[in-house]
Amino acid sequence: MSQLRIFTDTDPATPLVDTTDPALIQAQLHAVGIQFEQWHASAPLTADSTAEQILQSYAEPINRLKAQAGYQAVDVISLSAHHPDKVALRQKFLAEHRHSEDEVRFFVRGQGLFCLHLGDKVYQVLCQQQDLISVPANTPHWFDMGSQPDFSAIRLFTNPDGWVANYTGSDIASRFALLP
Repeated sequence: MSQLRIFTDTDPATPLVDTTDPALIQAQLHAVGIQFEQWHASAPLTADSTAEQILQSYAEPINRLKAQAGYQAVDVISLSAHHPDKVALRQKFLAEHRHSEDEVRFFVRGQGLFCLHLGDKVYQVLCQQQDLISVPANTPHWFDMGSQPDFSAIRLFTNPDGWVANYTGSDIASRFALLP
């Protein structure tokens, strides 16, 4: 179940908001410029579905986003608990960073925790199957896939070279809870 928790950036123990209501999650995030939607596949998918099948099943909302925001590259990333580099990959995303373009992720299966540092607040968004989040360019954030990652996600990019992080040097991410 999707979840939004909002904290002050100085108190990672006491959420100001804690909800699993998708409409409330969308409204709270929209109010701070974060896009959050839920999509449904146009055809049945399984854990063995290929990237091509996944992209075809979500072609309509993908094409809508591409037209709206000018995204030029789309791919599917899958990571399992058996991946030999899962620890290094997890660490790569855990430090607060920014991107020069939007970070757009749609979870086909599994989950991931996006933590957005907006002003004096931290928004923790647990995205699960059917959740799309679009983090605007230059938004400080970090991401946790958990110690046993198991997800597939569609990624959209304006830069065909894909994901490039600019780390902020802040230790804020180390003060907030992560996935097990």
